[in-house]
Order: sequence, then structure tokens, then C-alpha cells
Amino acid sequence: MPIRWIRMLCLLLAALWGGQAAAQSPESGRIVTIADMTSAFVAPRTVTIWLPPGYDAGARRYPVLYMQDGQNLFDAKAANFGVEWGMDEAMARLAALGVGRPAIIVGLNSTAQRYREYMPKDVYDRLPPAYATLVRDSHGGAPLSDAYLRFIVEELKPRIDRDYRTLPGRADTAIMGSSMGGLISFYALGRYPQIFGQAAALSIHWPLIGADAGGDVPAEAPRIVADAFAAWLRDSKVDPARNRLYVDHGTATLDRYYPPFARAMDAVLAQRGWRAGRAFQSRIFTGTAHDERAWAERVDIPLLLLLAAPVR
Repeated sequence: MPIRWIRMLCLLLAALWGGQAAAQSPESGRIVTIADMTSAFVAPRTVTIWLPPGYDAGARRYPVLYMQDGQNLFDAKAANFGVEWGMDEAMARLAALGVGRPAIIVGLNSTAQRYREYMPKDVYDRLPPAYATLVRDSHGGAPLSDAYLRFIVEELKPRIDRDYRTLPGRADTAIMGSSMGGLISFYALGRYPQIFGQAAALSIHWPLIGADAGGDVPAEAPRIVADAFAAWLRDSKVDPARNRLYVDHGTATLDRYYPPFARAMDAVLAQRGWRAGRAFQSRIFTGTAHDERAWAERVDIPLLLLLAAPVR
């Protein structure tokens, strides 16, 4: 979808949702880097914090958006494939449209253990043994996602809330990622719904098997995956009355394998009470690929959901 249509859609949604104006200065915000932040749970990694325009000029407190693959968010030179999401530019677009709320963005760099850290363990544990073996072998080992989320919830978030003027509650804390990063963001919402009020997952990698495997999955894979997620969600305290969720996928490159999984998962989420509207969106972007350029073009849409007036 061309970015001009996304911007027009932002305006339409703003009109429908009554978005509040987000006053910002002409500046581009400020970036703070924590190099090789250590953890008791996972390997060290760089964390990049983007402070919105006007942060240094007053005492205002801000919602916080935690994002996976932080190296891809702000600087094309640091990005894995030379293309950034342009999150600072995206926030500026929303401000120019007068929608959403200014927010602090916290980007967590991924590591060599990315697949294992982003694979939802409680979902993996509910897979049939044969499919779980496919997932484990394609990821190089069993999931490390519970440890990764403990790093965010028990170490990183308290540090961010201590060092910056945040709104620390559930209603003002969001998490977002793409592909496997979308999986861990959705998992975070279900694992810690009292911490993360909303999550967005772009091109969410529903097949679970490592991306290098492509379409090499059994024909019954959508049902297998949906059943595992359904079992996990039944035990989760995530609540569509309090938590917001955005998921999407394209139809080109790796995303071309996602439609049957997305249909199965939409049915599961509907059974759990998720209905299209202000709290839930499941979108398809026909012809779009599985890459940072595609995600950058449409990131305004999930940002509108994540940064809308909070549900208390």
C-alpha cells in the first residue's frame, strides 16, 4: 500500500476515533544509547531510547513503546539490511496529522539468539512433538522467550521508568515488532497483560518455524499452530476489554505463506472475544513484502492503535 494512502487512512481514522492533537516542536527528538546492557537473564545487547521532541523542555510524562530489532528503527547504517523503519519520522507524521500521543520509543537490538528469544515458549510447549521438533531445529534450540521477557519486565522497564519521565502503567505501555518480533510482542501481551496494555505485530510469523524454512511446513500446520495458540490463550489473562492488539501480513516474499495461518488465528482470536474496532485490528496488505521498507510504509497504522487515548 503506497504511503500516501496510509497517511490518508491516518486522517480518516483520526476523524473516526477523535484523536487528540500531539503538540511537538520542530525538532526530531533525541536518541540515547545504552551499549551492551547486561542482564541476569539474557546476553547483553544495545538498547536505543528515542525521546520525543519537547521532552527536554518540560516536565510532561510520556507513554512508552518497546520495540524489537532496535537496530532497524532509526538509522539505516545500523540496520540489518540497510533500511530503517524511520520511527522518528513516523512519529513526526502522526504529530503533523494531530493524532496519537507523543511517546518514548525503546528499541532492543536483537542478537544471534533472535529466533530462540522471540519464539513464544508457552505456545511451543503446546505444539505436537513432531511440529515442536521442526520449530526447535529451525531455531537452533528451545525457546528463550520467557527469559527475554523477564529482561524487559524486571530489568529494562524499571530502568526506563526510573531514568525517564514515563507513564509506567499498563494503559501507557505498548510493545511492537515484525516477523518473529511480532510473535514475541504478541506473546508479551498475553504473558504480561498487566504490564503491556497493547501490542502490534507486523507480518507476524505465525508458522513459528524459522523463516529460512519458508513454506516447508506440513499442510496441517495452520491448524496445529492455531490449536497451540488457542490452548495458550485459554490460560492467559489477556483481555480484549482492556488490551489492544494489532496484527497484519502482506502477500509477497515470506508473507505469501501467512494467509492460511492468519485466517486460522483470526478465528481463534474471535473465539476469545477480539472484534475488529478500536481494540483489535487484523489487516492484509496485498502485494507487500516481508521487509523493513514495507513495515516502514505502514507503521503509522499500528501506531494509531497503540498511541490512541488509553483504556484505563
